[in-house]
Parts: sequence; C-alpha cells; structure tokens
Amino acid sequence: MSVDIRTSTASSTNAVTKASASAPATTGGWKGMDVVPAPVLMLIGMVSTQLGAAFAKQLFGTVGPAAMTVMRLGFAAVVLLLWWRPSLRLDRRTAGAVAALGVAIAGMNICFYLAMARMPVGVALTVGMAGPLAVAAMSSRRARDRLWIVLAASGIALLGWQGGAAGVTGLLIALACAVFWGSYVPLSARVGAVLPGGGGLALAMAFGTLCSLPAGLVEGGAALARPEVLAFGFGVAMLSSLVPYTCEMETLRRVSALVFGVLLSLEPAIGALVALLVLHETLSPLQALGLAAVVAASIGVIRSTRSPRERPPGTAPTFTPGAPLPPAPTSTSTLTQGSEEK
Repeated sequence: MSVDIRTSTASSTNAVTKASASAPATTGGWKGMDVVPAPVLMLIGMVSTQLGAAFAKQLFGTVGPAAMTVMRLGFAAVVLLLWWRPSLRLDRRTAGAVAALGVAIAGMNICFYLAMARMPVGVALTVGMAGPLAVAAMSSRRARDRLWIVLAASGIALLGWQGGAAGVTGLLIALACAVFWGSYVPLSARVGAVLPGGGGLALAMAFGTLCSLPAGLVEGGAALARPEVLAFGFGVAMLSSLVPYTCEMETLRRVSALVFGVLLSLEPAIGALVALLVLHETLSPLQALGLAAVVAASIGVIRSTRSPRERPPGTAPTFTPGAPLPPAPTSTSTLTQGSEEK
C-alpha cells in the first residue's frame, strides 16, 4: 500500500489478528490526534498512501518501477529497523518465515508498480486488492460468501477491458500482485506469531529490499546516485508508510475492525480520485463500474465475516502496496518509544 509500505481490506487481517491476539491493546493515542475524528484520520492516511503512489509513478520516467521499488522498500526498511531494532539472531525456521514474507513484499510492490506503469493507479490497486479479498472470502465456511468472489471477479474483468497487448499485460501483472498480496496475509501471521511487534516486518522488509535490489540497480543505474532522485524516493516512502501507519494505528485504537475495514475498502476509489487530480488519469465507464463492484465485494466480505464483537479496536491493519507498514498491535508506551528512537 501505504505504497506505502503500506497496505487492502481489513477482512484480510483475520490471520494477522489471531497471530497478534496476545499483544496488549493500545490504550492511549498519539499526542494531539484525539481532536481529529477517526474517519478523517483514516481519510488522511489513505490520501497520503495514494499520493505516494501517484508521485512514484511520476518518477518512472527517470528510474523505472523496479528502481522505485528498491527506494520505496529500502527507505522504509531503514526507518523500521531504526524504530524496532530487531535482533538478527534467528533460528532456521524463523529466518525462513521472514525470508518468505520478504519475497512476498518485494513481489507485491514491484508487481504493483509495474502494473501502475501500464494502467491507471486505481485499476492496478483494485485488481491487486482481489488477493486478500479472496483469502478472506475463502476462509469463510458459508458458501454464500463465495459469491462475493464472483462479484469481484466480474469487476476485475471490467477493469481489464482495455484491449491491446498493454492492457492484457498490465492486467496479468496486477493479478500477480494480487497473488503476492494474498500470500502476504498468512505469511505475515506466521512471522507475527514468532516475532511479535514490528521487528519481523522490519527484517522482512530488509530482505525484500535485497530481493529487488538487482533489478532496481540494473534499471535505475546512475540515476539512483542522484541526490534529488533519492530525496524524491524517500518522500514517496514516507508518504506511503509513516503518515498512513500513524493514522491507521490511531484509527484502530478508536474503532472496530469492521468499521476500519469498510473505510479501508474505499481506498481504490480514493486512489482513482488522487490519480485523476495528480496524474490526470481517467477511467472509462466500464472501469468505474468494475472498481465499484470490487469495492462492494470487499465491503460485503467484511460485513459478512466480521462483527464489532468479534474484532475489537486494536486489530492490526493490512499491508497495501504503496500503503502503510502495519506491525502487530502494541502498547502506547512501545509506540512512543519507537517514535523517539526513530
């Protein structure tokens, strides 16, 4: 997401919630944020995420999607490593889980950027969101919930209705992003179970940076040594991670995961609006209808598989390509300590 290193639908956090259930709930908020309504905070976070994506696309002419991915993940990894300072002493099983999550994160982000280079941002984001949506719907034991997948698939078909090789290629890459995004859900739960907090995510982000580094260096070349390019990349990483992460964690402190998920499901529409204003990207009527279908399917999955009683405030947010980086729920004191270290 967060392209953020960020995040998707809150319904995809079912596994993450179970893995982090032992973490203490947040009992206090970020200083000065209590006066801002939770929906407004959520809106700020989502707009920041999509601004990061739009600005990243503007840099594609200079360094390309792979090089942008390296900067995006690299700067985010540095921030998270300084924030959480995780131990590097991992057993073989834990190291394998972290590495697998790192591969998923790298694949998810590079596919998202590659898809963005070939189609509107809102379309790429919506198709990618189908991954966690499918994971959430398939985890339900009620057959009727699988119908939401049919609605989402119909929406994706409309989104990919562009014709030509570029449209087909972009749709296939976005679907690959959806696969990586869907695999992120169980992998993040596994890492969160063995490495509570954000340390596991920080290590996975660093490994993901290493995975994308060869392609990024080949594509970016000498441009990655230019200070203005690095400064732009750092700004994209912060827009896609720091601001959305802060807003999401504060929102989750106040609202149930059901409300959070419904709000987050609106992100594709926000992404399309931001892309229209910043990049002057427009959607055809069929694409707009497809986006609406996927958003409706996402909200339907959330409402049918969760209730406020099942998921209290404090549930971990999800990871959106170009969106925030969400560690497991933690106490206010830990968050404060992390911000001071950063």
